[in-house]
Amino acid sequence: MSGVISYLDAVILGVVEGLTEFLPVSSTGHLTIAEKLLGLPLDDTAVTAFTVIIQFGAIVATFIYFWKDISRLARAWGRGLFSPQARTHDYRFAWYVIAGSLPIGVVGFAAKDLISGPLRNLWVVAGALIVWSGVMYVAEGRSRPKYGEQDLTLRQVVTIGLAQCIALVPGVSRSGATISAGLLQDINRVAATRLSFFLAIPALTGAGVYELKDVNTSTVSWAALALGTAISFVVAYASIAWLLRLVARHPITVFVGYRVLAGVALAGLLAFDVLSPT
Repeated sequence: MSGVISYLDAVILGVVEGLTEFLPVSSTGHLTIAEKLLGLPLDDTAVTAFTVIIQFGAIVATFIYFWKDISRLARAWGRGLFSPQARTHDYRFAWYVIAGSLPIGVVGFAAKDLISGPLRNLWVVAGALIVWSGVMYVAEGRSRPKYGEQDLTLRQVVTIGLAQCIALVPGVSRSGATISAGLLQDINRVAATRLSFFLAIPALTGAGVYELKDVNTSTVSWAALALGTAISFVVAYASIAWLLRLVARHPITVFVGYRVLAGVALAGLLAFDVLSPT
């Protein structure tokens, strides 16, 4: 690497981020692979910060796509704070999202050195892609959907929030972890997927804001950062719409074959020293 993330690097990483952030295939895992293929150092904090910050594009895409829902929940939450009579399901659900977002904030901060250090290893990515595919397969097979968004409880949402912490391991997938946790609690796929999006907003926003401190303009230009974020937004918006249509008709196991093949292929490249793990 020449010491600078190029505009081409920014475009490629923006596409990878936007395409994989909400699909249950692991955006962090794919970004780690992409960084390695582009010749970027996985242990460079500025590179790590770049890939986290371009997630803002995905966050904005989520805000825009779910704006009516988000504004409705925000209004209900605000009214409920000052009027017990206004404490509707939307008020409670807003609190559920806040409570469900706390675990990943605590664990992410406490384990930040582990996440940005030893876990940024392609062997970890390969293993997690394969192993979590088994969890997704079991979750879909054992699910007996009987709960919709209106039926969710605090316990269910916090359990899903705890599962979201597992996605700090590259290769697991934040959406794969949260949707699987929902299915194992008999929440239908559409409700579990929508909740995954709502939980993504505070998680990705917090991570992006925290990583701003590690932006190094000698390695990452603000222009490249803006370009990667913009590309991430466009691709993520399309991915959200596509995924919601997909899960309404198909099980999440449609992604299992790809995940396993990707994990096996990556393990093969590592085993034969085509790629180095770090």
